[in-house]
Amino acid sequence: MTEPLVLLDPRTGRRRGASTLSRASEVAGAVHACRSALPVWRALTPRARAERLTALADAIGSRAERFAAAERAGTGKPAAEAAGEVEQAVDLIRFYAQAARTELSPAAGGLLDGHESWVRWEPIGVVGVIVPWNYPLMMAVWRLAPALATGNTVVLKPAESTPDTALLMAELADGTLGSGVLTALTGDRTTGQLLVESDVDAVAFTGSVRGGTDVAVRAGLKRTSLELGGNCPVVVLPDAPEHAWTDIVAASVYNAGQSCAAPARVIVLAEHHDKAVEGLGAAMAAHTAGVHFGPLNNADQAARYDRILGTTRAKTVLRGEVEVPADEQNGFWRPAALLAGLPEDDPAITEEVFAPVLTVQPADSVEHAVELANSTSQALAASVWSSDLASALSLARRIDAGEVWVNCHLVQTAELPHGGRGASGHGTDLSVLALREYTRPKTITAALRALGASGGQQT
Repeated sequence: MTEPLVLLDPRTGRRRGASTLSRASEVAGAVHACRSALPVWRALTPRARAERLTALADAIGSRAERFAAAERAGTGKPAAEAAGEVEQAVDLIRFYAQAARTELSPAAGGLLDGHESWVRWEPIGVVGVIVPWNYPLMMAVWRLAPALATGNTVVLKPAESTPDTALLMAELADGTLGSGVLTALTGDRTTGQLLVESDVDAVAFTGSVRGGTDVAVRAGLKRTSLELGGNCPVVVLPDAPEHAWTDIVAASVYNAGQSCAAPARVIVLAEHHDKAVEGLGAAMAAHTAGVHFGPLNNADQAARYDRILGTTRAKTVLRGEVEVPADEQNGFWRPAALLAGLPEDDPAITEEVFAPVLTVQPADSVEHAVELANSTSQALAASVWSSDLASALSLARRIDAGEVWVNCHLVQTAELPHGGRGASGHGTDLSVLALREYTRPKTITAALRALGASGGQQT
């Protein structure tokens, strides 16, 4: 017997509805539906699957306003952000619909005398996809689009606070892809754990390090793809372009800083520390919560922000403003914050705040700046800022991260891969490389010699 799961509006902190708290029977039913749909879906030609995925993209695109409203309901994102993310999700589904039609399998002929060989890349089967609340639609599509395009079926488990777009997409998928090809399963952490332990063939998880570690243990020998967060360094050299401070702050407050790849730790040479604090502080003053960016997603996230800022040993703490209507005063709004003059073991540096917070650290040299950039266990993304492109590119190669930007941050496209190292997990999102996350190779080798009497017809 399932219970209703209360949903809150992060803008007001008030109840906005409820969703199903799925347990073992619902998980088993969703997986069974995908298992039943798998033989037909995987047997389709890449072209046929592409046509159906394109139909799903068209269906979402024609309902873009509805999807944006659903995305805002659970996240509180500004309207422009939500609309842009729906547009990106549609583009990504279309990208993978066509990318899977490009055969990248290596031909392996001539490796053995008298034999010919081929490598087939085949779908894994039923994939359990578990995504977080910061980008409910986009993170889902990052995972499910390449999985579906390569012939897998998908059970999608959205975050408990943001099930809205997942349910809408699954409803449309039933008519465009076929019954059971994409199912959505609402619920909490326990629901996700049940899904990982169920009869799925692989798990794609995006979320916290703690959550990813739990998935890895519960999944056992199943294929896993884990994207587990950032705490991303930003190395700003003295000759950085003038727009550096404004661009860094803009990226740090986008989605209220709730992005795994958001800039977090600004690292500058010691002699430029005060200039950095001044420049970042001035840029941050132009970004007001409730006007330029939305709230934090939930009460736990707001409490995390309060704890880290309440215990920081930073000598300088600059906070922005919050400007919201009277009926939103109890929402999970938090201002942007800049922390400077803090020790290297301060929680604001060692933990991923996942909020509109920037720290500033001085480095004695460029070598020391690289050490600070690589000093945390997470290694997802970073950026380097310098007018000397050769120096910036050289520095980018020395930073341990899956993605490094130069004189920009949070710039992504479907064609470029994104993935972490170390505690940021493993696996690849985006680009054609992500197709391999959801496929496995099969080698077929055939003897070319004439078959004997017992072997059938001679060649």
